[in-house]
Amino acid sequence: MPPQEDIPLSQPRAIGMPGRVELIALMAMMLATVAFSIDAMLPALPDMAADLNPSAANTVQLVVTIFVLGLGVGTLFTGPLSDSFGRKPIVLAGASIYIAAAALAAQAESLEMLLAARMLQGLGAAGPRVVAVAIIRDLFVGRQMAQIMSFVMMIFTIVPAVAPLVGAQLISVAGWPAIFWAFVLFAGVVSLWMMLRLPETLPATARRPFRAPALLAAVKEMLRHPVVRLSIAVQCLVLGMLFATISSIQPIYEVTFQKADSFPLWFGATAILSASGSVLNAMLVIRIGMRRMVSVMMMLQIGVSGLLVMLELGGLSGTALFAAFFFWQFVAFFQAGMTIGNLNAIAMEPMGHIAGMAASIIGAISTVAAVVLAVPVGLMFNGTALPLTVGVMLYAVAALVLMRVMRRAEIAMESE
Repeated sequence: MPPQEDIPLSQPRAIGMPGRVELIALMAMMLATVAFSIDAMLPALPDMAADLNPSAANTVQLVVTIFVLGLGVGTLFTGPLSDSFGRKPIVLAGASIYIAAAALAAQAESLEMLLAARMLQGLGAAGPRVVAVAIIRDLFVGRQMAQIMSFVMMIFTIVPAVAPLVGAQLISVAGWPAIFWAFVLFAGVVSLWMMLRLPETLPATARRPFRAPALLAAVKEMLRHPVVRLSIAVQCLVLGMLFATISSIQPIYEVTFQKADSFPLWFGATAILSASGSVLNAMLVIRIGMRRMVSVMMMLQIGVSGLLVMLELGGLSGTALFAAFFFWQFVAFFQAGMTIGNLNAIAMEPMGHIAGMAASIIGAISTVAAVVLAVPVGLMFNGTALPLTVGVMLYAVAALVLMRVMRRAEIAMESE
């Protein structure tokens, strides 16, 4: 099924294919498996620390990052496997692993067992996460892909808005293990929806055998392409900012601002406000372009983070500091909505002939590298928001520099 450029939102693409609105919703829910698996956990961190590791409560943040690490490792294989066996079988296999791991985590009696289950859960979540991007690339190209990704991200942001509230309610009723049973239900519903409504988007004639040399050749091809290479590097930094913020934000609300009880409401409000980033990007990306959007957002992140650092060092405290931090938090999530889809599209655009493998390699490298960037920032938490804001500012500076290098590389390629 060849990529198509411009089809009205309500028009089905082919016989048996859902209309674009349903397709966007389904892809968003597949990607949201990851967001739900992370954000619903945040209100549970204090209870998990008290039950499983009270002597070193800050290490419970690893429940978030170990999941992301498993996601990154699994991401390396799910795309190539989907190129060989089709998109749907790999999504369903990943969902099965995810469901089994969530059930295991619900019964964990030690932090070590919980972390092992979360690692396995991340491996399973790689199926829906990576293959959703490959499906979109099967059907769309270029700026149209970026636009679809923006609509997907717009719906995707609803899940972070409600996930902490859902998690908090489940904890109040049945304790933190209930969150994992909710993961089982969510993954089961999304898998059934996809199985019943989405035809296979990769025809048998377009499939490639799964071979390690082919995977290595694809990695080399992508890393030799300067735009793809630089786009992946920027995506590492952007995801590093995002994961550092997510892993640190609950302790900041609890310790720095004494707002643990209202944290789900504040986090949900931020997610809802930040959804405007994806909406705005979908409106502007066709006219302005993906690269300029990313660069502008990095400049905004640097400015807002630098201002918050100065306010923190200047002694601002109390309600005024919380208001400043909340605005900074909004900007951090807003810029993620304005940049991640664009960076994916930039990296994927020259790689349409190996879309599934490319999605895997991009996702694996950026996710694992982002964990490496995020973990030190999270573990440096000292009772204030300063380590997080400084870390995000430095990563944004590095990302902006790389975007400038990317532009020079593109000019050099055009002149050859």
